[in-house]
Amino acid sequence: MKDAFIVDAIRTPIGAFGGSLAPVRADDLAAHVLRALMARHPGLAPDAVDDVILGCANQAGEDNRNVARMSALLAGLPPEVPGATINRLCGSSLDAVGTAAR
Repeated sequence: MKDAFIVDAIRTPIGAFGGSLAPVRADDLAAHVLRALMARHPGLAPDAVDDVILGCANQAGEDNRNVARMSALLAGLPPEVPGATINRLCGSSLDAVGTAAR
């Protein structure tokens, strides 16, 4: 069994309904976060990332897909790195951490 480690955390900004973040796709916003995490840890090889597990609530329309997987690809992680999106509304991020630990 592998151990799970939380090495760092960043969250996306929170905007108002219909506000300045409204035209930004969820996967683009999350890709920015993944790129920032990788930049904070220059010694971490992108192919050493085992998985991307992302909490994202209420994705709809064009964003109604695997936001974690698309974000990983947009962030430049190798295509071999899988991604899973957890939607538990307000508990999405906490469930994502629990899923990663399991």
